[in-house]
Amino acid sequence: MSFLWKQSKVELTPEQRLETLLKTTPIVDTHNDFPYLLRIQLHNILSPETKFDFNDEHLLNHTSLPKIKKGRLGVQFFSAYIECRYPDGLSQDFNHRTPIVRDTIEQIDVVERLIAKYDKDMKFAWTSKQAWDIYQKEGKLAITIGVEGLHQCDASIAMVRKYFDLGVRYITLTHNCDNPFATAASSVTAGLEDKGLTELGKECIGEMNRIGMLVDLSHVSYQTMIDTLEVTKSPVIFSHSSAFAKCPHARNVKDDVLLKVKENRGVVQVNFYPAFLKNPEKKSDKVTIDDAIDHIFHIAEIAGWESVGLGSDFDGIDNVPEGLEDVSKYPDLLIKVMERGATDSQIQGLMGGNILRVWKENEDVAKKLQANNEPISEGVWAGRNWDAHARSEKLPSLFQGAYELFFRKDTST
Repeated sequence: MSFLWKQSKVELTPEQRLETLLKTTPIVDTHNDFPYLLRIQLHNILSPETKFDFNDEHLLNHTSLPKIKKGRLGVQFFSAYIECRYPDGLSQDFNHRTPIVRDTIEQIDVVERLIAKYDKDMKFAWTSKQAWDIYQKEGKLAITIGVEGLHQCDASIAMVRKYFDLGVRYITLTHNCDNPFATAASSVTAGLEDKGLTELGKECIGEMNRIGMLVDLSHVSYQTMIDTLEVTKSPVIFSHSSAFAKCPHARNVKDDVLLKVKENRGVVQVNFYPAFLKNPEKKSDKVTIDDAIDHIFHIAEIAGWESVGLGSDFDGIDNVPEGLEDVSKYPDLLIKVMERGATDSQIQGLMGGNILRVWKENEDVAKKLQANNEPISEGVWAGRNWDAHARSEKLPSLFQGAYELFFRKDTST
């Protein structure tokens, strides 16, 4: 008598599945405000006299090297954030003088110095391929930078290019203030008109596409989202936003926009701030890791699993969901998403594959535009003050009538 034995497939646990995925795909977080803590608490001084040690297991904030290693983080976009410096949050005086460009460059500099000091564990990534290679081949945390608002460009498209040259790979179109390029969500909730993108803003999007700078739509108004998705040639990101249908906050993304993000091949990186996660239909005020997972699944349901990722906002938020206390908790989140039914390929995109694809596609679009000799933008905000010293008009003219040649039309409306 012969027996036919059926060979059963060994089913991996969620923990084993995650370990397998981590061999090839990094966990990527697109928004962490740790550099701002260095600025406001240590004045960006990293020397021993401040007693700061990124390797300290007892740091009280959300981010440290021990927590990063425990959380298996592979790629981090640090935010070079400087707050709006206009007279008030609703100001339209975009000529208000501030040292914001200096301050932004200082934030880029402190990230570079942090990497240099802890170079056994971290390395700067200039391209999406470098990010992959730093993680896969060197076993280090790949670091890159985002700038959180075009107000940090001081009304100048030239600064978008210069930030790119310094290693910045995304710029949020607004923070909590309008600028000559776009309308902020906070302005609309305060009662101002939602003007969306200005004509100069559309030109700025074109320049960001040309150089490969990712366009970030977190913080912007609804109309700015719509306008941007109509004109961009590259996939966009929401670096730290969640789903409006689950939490009706102006910082979150509505379903009709999610459908446009799907068409655009962009990605929404879920924010962990409880105010952006709380479901008003729930009786309890407590926000947990499960609320974040609800947002992940909703975005995946509407826009597809190819359009969702992680953008925690750690160290830029004053409270966190239960179960997502700091950067060490990413594995817990991913395992819970698995337990709800997500496949390995879906998890692979969520943890980092989607945002790295978007980064690569932005690079590819930029190469094509530059190969086709797409012109460099010389767009200028028509409301800008071009101050000069009293003797300037006595200097030699470039040519006859040069001093009278102000031919640029208003591009700010």
